Amino acid sequence: MRLNGATAVVQGFGNVGSIAALELHNMGVKVIAVSDHTGALYRPRGLDIPQLIRHAALQGSLEGYSNEVALDPAEILSIPCDVLVPAAVERVIDAQIAANLRCRILAEGANGPTTPEADRILEGRQKEIFVIPDILCNSGGVVVSYFEWMQDLQRLFWEEEEVIRREYQVLDRAFERVLARSKGENLFNRTAAMAIGVERVRGAKETRGLFP
Repeated sequence: MRLNGATAVVQGFGNVGSIAALELHNMGVKVIAVSDHTGALYRPRGLDIPQLIRHAALQGSLEGYSNEVALDPAEILSIPCDVLVPAAVERVIDAQIAANLRCRILAEGANGPTTPEADRILEGRQKEIFVIPDILCNSGGVVVSYFEWMQDLQRLFWEEEEVIRREYQVLDRAFERVLARSKGENLFNRTAAMAIGVERVRGAKETRGLFP
């Protein structure tokens, strides 16, 4: 996918959604719709994300930004786009919404945004929609929390650039493993990610002698 000119929709404009929108914007992706608990905004030629972030920082939400680009929040998940980022709350994508999604990539920024019923539909649509499951997509925060713990133990603190470099190294490696497992065994991406995670935990427990 060519990022320059691609489109994105971000549901949720908090710590995850606003930064996801800004990163996409900085990569050349047109963020055409965003929402938070106060409403939704939609502009087909792209929203001014830095301006929206400044507005949200001053006002505490997207409320009051502009009536001209206001949208019914219930419609945001069904807008045609290249990248859809549900980054608000869990279980927002049910079976009906999953059947009507019109995105190429579903990047789950929130924890558990997809219901089990919707997941079965997405598994059947995996040739149309590439799902980056929450266990992989939003794990950057947990990775960096682990780095913080390591640094505290050693009393050796890294610069921001080093933290970001190591974080991307971990995430890129994890993504490649999930993709290889998915393709190699013809698995849904979520199944591949969960299988790898469970196997890693099992292996660690066996190494520590917690199980016979």
